[in-house]
Amino acid sequence: MEGLETACVADSIGLAGAGLHLGCDHDGGTGRWYALYVRSRHEKVVESGLRGKGYAAFSPFYRTKRRRVDRTAAIDVPLFPGYVFCRFDSNNRLPILTTPGMVRIVGPGNRPEPVDDHEIASIRTIALSGRPVQPWPFLRTGQRIRLEAGPLMGAEGIFLRVKNEYHLVVSITLLQRAVSVVVEKDAVAPLFIGERHARSFES
Repeated sequence: MEGLETACVADSIGLAGAGLHLGCDHDGGTGRWYALYVRSRHEKVVESGLRGKGYAAFSPFYRTKRRRVDRTAAIDVPLFPGYVFCRFDSNNRLPILTTPGMVRIVGPGNRPEPVDDHEIASIRTIALSGRPVQPWPFLRTGQRIRLEAGPLMGAEGIFLRVKNEYHLVVSITLLQRAVSVVVEKDAVAPLFIGERHARSFES
């Protein structure tokens, strides 16, 4: 699909040139995941500051090409401009708020609201997959699916066909933002109402 950009990986992921900037300790940490609103173009600064304090944090980027006067340059662009995701205990948020570049924790009033666990898990799965990814308009309705095979196995979202390609669209409801990744139709399984709860209970 024209316009679909190639993503890249950095730091401890070890898949340079294949995925997204994740930069988080995805096996450790406690608490819930929250979205942090940060100053313009400070996503990497805030992510680095939080990781330096021992928090799991990530702000996924994708690599795109921009035309200059004399050449075409590859640049990194945030998938969620102005936001960084971080896992922490909301009862101890002062270290988060004092991080350089931080503006506020997303939530109603002064109360932080955690990101949906399934949404953040799917975004992180996409970030680690090394697949081409791009921002996508936020979707509320559509056939919900789960990927049952391949590098995106376990990711959930909305199934979409665009021309001759099939897309998994994963939304962050709290931010009203979404991203899209091309998937193989054979790896898709429908996700019915109540099925997610049933599987969680069984596990």
